[in-house]
Amino acid sequence: MNVTRRAFNLGAILAAGTVILPGAVRAADEKTIAIMFDSLQSPFWVTGFDVLKEKAKAAGYQPLESISNLDDNKQFEQVQSMIQKKVSGIIIVQTDSKAVIPAIREANKAGIPMVHFNRPPAESDAKSSAVQADNRAIMKSTVQALVDKARKAGGKYKAAILIGDLGDQNAIQRRDGFFDVVDQNKDIIEVVARISTEWNPDKAFADLTNALQANPDINFLVTSSDFLLPQIQQALKIAGKWKKTGEEGHVLFAGFDGDEGQYAALKDGYMDVGGVQNLFYEADLAIGAIEKMNKGEEVPKLLLDPGFVITQETLDQDRDKMWGYAVWKKANG
Repeated sequence: MNVTRRAFNLGAILAAGTVILPGAVRAADEKTIAIMFDSLQSPFWVTGFDVLKEKAKAAGYQPLESISNLDDNKQFEQVQSMIQKKVSGIIIVQTDSKAVIPAIREANKAGIPMVHFNRPPAESDAKSSAVQADNRAIMKSTVQALVDKARKAGGKYKAAILIGDLGDQNAIQRRDGFFDVVDQNKDIIEVVARISTEWNPDKAFADLTNALQANPDINFLVTSSDFLLPQIQQALKIAGKWKKTGEEGHVLFAGFDGDEGQYAALKDGYMDVGGVQNLFYEADLAIGAIEKMNKGEEVPKLLLDPGFVITQETLDQDRDKMWGYAVWKKANG
């Protein structure tokens, strides 16, 4: 998850069909892939960068790296440099969904496939593919799992959701996935707080604290991103609600992303359910798309990661699929 993600029109991308680059059939001995990120601002991007490099090497490519430091002009120059090096493909995370379009066109002219990693470009006639988590579907499955726990436990629930920046389509899709489920379960769940965090940790803490004061009976909480977990923990502690499953006052709690904080919260019993972006699968999709386009095969404009849901009960068997577990394990031995 990155707080600077730009919005995109999912429906428009899906409707755009497939990508095929007629000039993209390349010689077998050209075995380099450019991995171009705009920043390494969060564990998600750091891990994604590392996983892509590992996957590229495993597929027989030498990864060439670049970081643009959130500078679109710099990234465009970096793309031109990679084209001059005759890379076999470009996997890119751009800062701005529109500013990247000239770079796509440059790659098209050179017959070099481009794949956008977890951040699709704006709609245009430029040809590229994108890998993206199916945010709405993952959130629906996550919230449904939390609702199932609520029904099993019995009783009525006062719910709160921490919503991201509504200028970010990822945040909108996650919000909509939440309401897809709770709107069908109004017999036990009443949403009493819709907290617009704008992906700002300080705002998230302040507004969640206020919501807990105004609604001290909140006992069902969903966050649209795990990166807000420190602020959520702090707010719940102040309210006397940071309790483990089974303890009196425990708040049924679900996260989204699958970072190391989510893993730790599930392991320690504070979080009940987590929605996970399958970063390893997304990397496989990206490398695979490059290879298919280089063979002249059609590739969809958007490749969706269905993600998965993990719970306290399934954590031990599924944790190796969590990118956040890999981060946690590296930090904790």
